[in-house]
Order: sequence, then structure tokens, then C-alpha cells
Amino acid sequence: MEKYSEESIVELYKVIGKNVKKYRALKNMTQLDLSHEMGYKSVSLVSAAELNNDGTHFNIAHLHKISRILDIEICKLFES
Repeated sequence: MEKYSEESIVELYKVIGKNVKKYRALKNMTQLDLSHEMGYKSVSLVSAAELNNDGTHFNIAHLHKISRILDIEICKLFES
């Protein structure tokens, strides 16, 4: 098994999505609230990336914005 298999990367994206959802909910923010704060007009990205639908995931710029918006350390988004 490769050290960095495709499955392990997909699992990381799923962990990140779950953590974004968790911390967003703790701040009483909807997906639309977070999307607007990130500069988007719809929930498409946030909704799909939280669930890792069709391989959609947050990139590092998204994670930076999200950590600032939610006022958390970016490393919290990577915790299992």
C-alpha cells in the first residue's frame, strides 16, 4: 500500500468536511452564512465539500478563509 494512497487522501477530505460542518454549527452558521462570508453567492461549494460529493473538497485558500471566519486554528480542521 502506498504511503499516500488515493483512499487516504479522500479520507482526509472527509475529515476536513466533517470538521468544517462541526465548527460551523458550533458558531450557529448555516452553509449559506459561511458561503457568503467566503465570498460566494450560493451554498454549492460548502455543501458539496462538507460531504465530499463528487470529489469536491476545500482547497488551502478555502481552509484559510474558513479558519478566519470561524475563528479557529486551521489545524482544527485536520483533526480526526
